[in-house]
Amino acid sequence: MSVPTEFASVTVHTKANVYFDGGVVSHTVLFADGSKKTLGLIRPGTYHFGTGAPERMEVVAGNCVVTLDGQSAAQSFGGGQHFDVPGKSGFTIVVAAGLCEYICSFLA
Repeated sequence: MSVPTEFASVTVHTKANVYFDGGVVSHTVLFADGSKKTLGLIRPGTYHFGTGAPERMEVVAGNCVVTLDGQSAAQSFGGGQHFDVPGKSGFTIVVAAGLCEYICSFLA
């Protein structure tokens, strides 16, 4: 899978979405068709996110370990890989070192 390197003709919210005291920071990107993504960075740590709508998390760079809610098995992901999270669910993400850069696509 190839992770996008740029998005053309979009609107970007300049106000950052800041979570976990700055451990996770993202910016919202709006597309002409009404779809939305966030682009962000995750610093080392362990974080849990809940989802409203289904999401696809694409790892642009770095590494993380993810456990989806309701599952016991953790999976590792690196640059160029992705994982999907069901709506009304969640996931725990662990970044051991460095930064994990991501694109989150809202699928519904």
